[in-house]
Amino acid sequence: MKKLSVVIPAYNEEKNLNSGVLSQVYEFLEIQKYNYEVLIVDDGSKDKTKQIIKNQIKKWPKFNLIENSHGGKAIAVMTGLLKAAGDIILFTDMDQATPIVEVNNFLSKFDSGYNIVIGSRKGRQGAPVLRKITAWGFVILRNFILGLPFTDTQCGFKAFDQKAVKAIFPPILDEWQKFESKEAAVNAGFDVEFLFYAKKLGFKIGEIPVEWHYVGSERVHFFKDSTEAVKGMIRIRINDLFGKYQNTAKT
Repeated sequence: MKKLSVVIPAYNEEKNLNSGVLSQVYEFLEIQKYNYEVLIVDDGSKDKTKQIIKNQIKKWPKFNLIENSHGGKAIAVMTGLLKAAGDIILFTDMDQATPIVEVNNFLSKFDSGYNIVIGSRKGRQGAPVLRKITAWGFVILRNFILGLPFTDTQCGFKAFDQKAVKAIFPPILDEWQKFESKEAAVNAGFDVEFLFYAKKLGFKIGEIPVEWHYVGSERVHFFKDSTEAVKGMIRIRINDLFGKYQNTAKT
């Protein structure tokens, strides 16, 4: 691998930024043997997130801030993925619930011919019981509606090669830009959509366990997010029945 790109979406992240999460990312990447870049995509934050990021990355030339208008996490992530220059592109959450060090466990998968590697949160230690029950129900519905074979599609730690990014995300971004986002949208349906599409296109997808620590978030609303996720899966299935993913597939 010649270069790793790390994409980090951000929305009202003052608390996480002040806890030093970006310093953790910087200190890890600086001691690696490969080249890297970090693209932080601000999703129209309403607090001081952008200014804090600008101040913190002044001394880190490989860190860059992309400023989006508010469109939700999915659009922020895709913006970064499509602008990334790395041979391998990782997206990870700002809170570093899965620490950046886990990326090195992914790299051998790409050497073995995988196009996408996703993290799997085994056990979800520390998560509230309600969140674990919701996750279990999500897996059942996801397998029933979409037939995705993965243990955990929602972990915010996933990596791609450039071939997968260029084939999968342009048509999905076009679709998501039609949606209006008024809050700090988690966009649970995003992950299952791009994995469903990737599977249709025949990309090789690996799933490996990752370290994960529960970090409470005001962005997670169990009932609302679960409802939106189910609606998203139904939309994906309907799109597939009408040939949307087949028509937009790029070979």
